[in-house]
Amino acid sequence: MISVVIPLYDEEAIVPELVRRVDAVLRTVDDAYEIVLVNDGSRDGTAAAVRALFATYPALVLVELSRNFGHQIAATAGLDRARGDAVVLMDGDLQDPPELIPELLAQWHDGFDVVYAVRRTRRGESRFKVWTAALFYRLTTRLTNVSIPVDVGDFRLMSRRVVAALSGMRERHRFLRGLVSWVGFRQTGVSYDRDVRFAGSSKYPLRRMLRFALDGITAFSEVPLRVATYLGFLIAAFAFCYGLVVLVLNGLGYNLPGYTSTMLAILLLGGVQLVTIGILGEYVGRIYDEIKARPLYLIARVDRASAEVPGDV
Repeated sequence: MISVVIPLYDEEAIVPELVRRVDAVLRTVDDAYEIVLVNDGSRDGTAAAVRALFATYPALVLVELSRNFGHQIAATAGLDRARGDAVVLMDGDLQDPPELIPELLAQWHDGFDVVYAVRRTRRGESRFKVWTAALFYRLTTRLTNVSIPVDVGDFRLMSRRVVAALSGMRERHRFLRGLVSWVGFRQTGVSYDRDVRFAGSSKYPLRRMLRFALDGITAFSEVPLRVATYLGFLIAAFAFCYGLVVLVLNGLGYNLPGYTSTMLAILLLGGVQLVTIGILGEYVGRIYDEIKARPLYLIARVDRASAEVPGDV
């Protein structure tokens, strides 16, 4: 059985075309399949648009979260509900073509547990976004203990044992791309050309992208903490050397004015301290979130178009 998991947030205009294309592809590759759509607290008629398709597409499963929990949590909710031996995770904006799924399945049949889709081209995206995305992947690889391929998003196929491993990791600040790389198993990639958004606008403004990047780095690395420590040692060494120079010059009879250098030192140390406190705060905040042990998400309701999915006996 094949499951396709798609988180949705305010995608009412896309739902009919999305379901049509995904269902058409799955019909050609397997008799048993399900399409798990996760409504992440949409403010429009996304849920109603999905239910309107139940009579036409019996493979549909609608998981409605109690509010907006964010893309990564919504994707996790879908993975938790998916029943397939192979599970495809993709976005709902149709930038990632469902027609690539047969190629992902072919690699899975060859024995790979994770088959990720590599973006060969990215139509409709600004150079700034492409450049910053590439920079993020390289930084993440250098700063963390996981290697995330460049130009790879969440569009991928995962075997049942990979999905089970992900479901066992309940950390709140989730970075699925990093988690999938971390679990290991046999992984490979399939290249494709990313399309422009079918309708609507991106749900990832710059602020959310920066937060997502920060979650990715802090979830897998203590390097920011080490940088703060090294910077503290460096400034302390500089201050010690500067103090020796001042003592020597005073001993030689030079009278150094101290106001400018004092203000510079205060501002420099103050800035470094604030940055260090901010870094510590990010990690402490994440520890606090984990200690509270709240559920990752709450489900308002789950609706299935049919008690049986296509191909079930």
